[in-house]
Amino acid sequence: MIAWVGIGANLGDARANVLDAVARLARTPGVKLVRASSLYRTAPIDSSGDDYVNAVACVDTTLDAHALLAALHDIEQAHGRERPYRNAPRTLDLDLLLYEDERIADAPTLIVPHPRMHERAFVLVPLTELARDLAPELVIPGRGPLALLLLGVAGQDIERLS
Repeated sequence: MIAWVGIGANLGDARANVLDAVARLARTPGVKLVRASSLYRTAPIDSSGDDYVNAVACVDTTLDAHALLAALHDIEQAHGRERPYRNAPRTLDLDLLLYEDERIADAPTLIVPHPRMHERAFVLVPLTELARDLAPELVIPGRGPLALLLLGVAGQDIERLS
């Protein structure tokens, strides 16, 4: 199964945390890293704190969606992730954005596609970067093609990091 994972951090060494998350994802049993996007800097949305460093990873996995989410949470915990309140600043945040073209509604545990991904440039821009080569016709189930969704976030500031 092909899955797409959103990665973000804005506490500590955010860039290093995101890069380490990609490396840990690649070492996760049942997960093969296909590719990770470039890193991007964005201002917090509905949150506070320093700017975020974000990326998206494409993985090929034998894990079911719930097991993959549990593995993502394990990686977050390795980075000391705390959840004191909704949208709190974080050392690391890993979101299961897409799991093939499945729609999963096991709220509050797992909702796929991620419920707000279509509203966030920090997800759509790196996802589009990867999809250009890996899945040019990628569609967010229930939302539409990436190219159209990008138009809706065109006003959000996002900077590709070198």
